[in-house]
Order: sequence, then C-alpha cells, then structure tokens
Amino acid sequence: MRHLLSISDLPDEALRDIVAAGVRIATAKGRQRNSLDGVIIGMLFRQTSTRTRTAFSVGALRLGARIVTFQPADLQTNTGETLADTARVLSLMLDALVVRTASDASELRVLAGQDDAAVINAMDPAEHPTQALADLTAMAGHFGRIEGLKVLYVGEGNNTAAALALAMSRYPGVRLELRTPPGYGLPQPVLDQAAGYAGSSGATVTELHHMRDLPDKSDVIYTTRWQTTGTAKPDPDWRELFAPFTVNASLWDGSPDAVFMHDLPAHRGDEVTAEVLDGPRSIAFTQAACKLYSAMAVLEWCCEEGRR
Repeated sequence: MRHLLSISDLPDEALRDIVAAGVRIATAKGRQRNSLDGVIIGMLFRQTSTRTRTAFSVGALRLGARIVTFQPADLQTNTGETLADTARVLSLMLDALVVRTASDASELRVLAGQDDAAVINAMDPAEHPTQALADLTAMAGHFGRIEGLKVLYVGEGNNTAAALALAMSRYPGVRLELRTPPGYGLPQPVLDQAAGYAGSSGATVTELHHMRDLPDKSDVIYTTRWQTTGTAKPDPDWRELFAPFTVNASLWDGSPDAVFMHDLPAHRGDEVTAEVLDGPRSIAFTQAACKLYSAMAVLEWCCEEGRR
C-alpha cells in the first residue's frame, strides 16, 4: 500500500515507472488487465469531475477491481464523526480511496493517517498530481521521451501548474517556462521545490509575468482554464490581467512544431482560441484519454505492493 498525495511523494524511479506504465497501457488502449482482481476502491469526490473521476472509475474496473462511490454528503463526518475515525473505518474495508477535496492537503493527510488503505489525491486546491502524471504520459507517448522537452506553460499558476512543475523538473534537460499573470503565479514554496529538483536533474524552471520575448522552439504549449474548479478570484478585474495570456495561433510563430496541451475543461475564447484547441497541433483530447491510462498505472502502483 502506497499513498499518492503529491508528486513529491514519488521517488524519481517511481515517477518514471508510473509514466512508463501509463504509456504501455495506452499502447494497449487500456484493455482489461485484471491485475487488481478482488481489490475494493472507494471514490470520494467533494467537487465536480468529468475526466478524473471517470478515469479512476473505469480504470479500476478494467483492472478487475470493484468500486464504492461516496457522494459528498454520504459520510458521517457530516454528523460529527471525526475524519480520523472515518479514515480508520474506511481503511478496514477498502484497499484504496481516491479523493478530490475542496480543503487543503490536511484532509488528505488525515485520511492517509492509517496503514491499511492507499489514499490517492485526485486534486486538492494546491496540487493535481494525477493530472501531471497524465500529462507526462501524453508527452512520453507523443515524443517518445520526457528528457529534453521544452514546455511553455501560459496561464494561472494553479494546482495543475504546480504538479507539472514538480514533475517535469525531475527530468534531465527539460526546460519549463511559465508565463503567469501578475499576482497569479506559482506559490514560492512550489517554485523553490521545483528549483531544487531541477538543480539535481539538470532541468530549468523559470517563471515570468508577461508575454514578451517568448522562447522559441518549444515542443509543448500548455494552458489551463482561468477559473480553476472550486475557486474564485478576489480581484473583480482579474480578466484584464489574464487577457494577454490567451493562447492563440501567434504563439506558434516561433514554435511551429509545438503541440498544444490543455487539462480540460476548456473555455474557447478565454484561455485558448477555438482555432488552437480544435486545430491540428492540439493533442488535448489525446491527453484527456491518457488520464485513464495513467490512472490505471497509479492504481497498480498504489495497490499492487500490498498484494505481494
């Protein structure tokens, strides 16, 4: 049993193993594997989800596991039971619990404070680790490698960007440049941690708050929606700050061979134009399919150890 609360939980070897497994599963189109036959996996999503919830539910079924789904109001925490007691009880009945939370990571840490069931972070406000694993799976499948890729991320320094920085900074030769609106960049602790990884791996991670002098010859141009699920911006004029960061076709002038990635859902006309999202350089929907393949890889990594 292994928890996955953050990309930082993964040793370098495990990160690479999960991505490689995701690529292998993608090559097989996620066909039935039955490697988790008899495993019971709980799904607790306190916020809306299309791709992540479907990916983990379908992935569990294709691995031969069974699933139990909890609605946000189902658990007795709503009537006063402590989260620690709930976690202890669930761990005696489940083999793993996939959780999307609207609170900070402390809820996940409490749920993981037992020794019997794996807890998987399906997104919290600070980080979206399984999204980064899907992103790396998509990149590795498309390019045949992660090492040496040049990625331009444009938009808010949100939980997707945080996970991407913590993951890509672990690969030699990667250049990740983030262009984020002023006041909406990555938290400094995330930048510091990514810089530490990059110093060891030989990657580079930089962040700027304007769209001038964009790097040439990017392999990937990546954006996310401006309104992250479950969040609101305190600044009523935030759209004026974000407007210059719309991804449009002009970004391909210096990187004609770059592919476009988006974690979805997308709002055409906000963070990206329809011309880009629906154009020939977009692999956003292939990337979405990789959520299933990487979810299967994560479930195997978290659950198979306890079955040996």
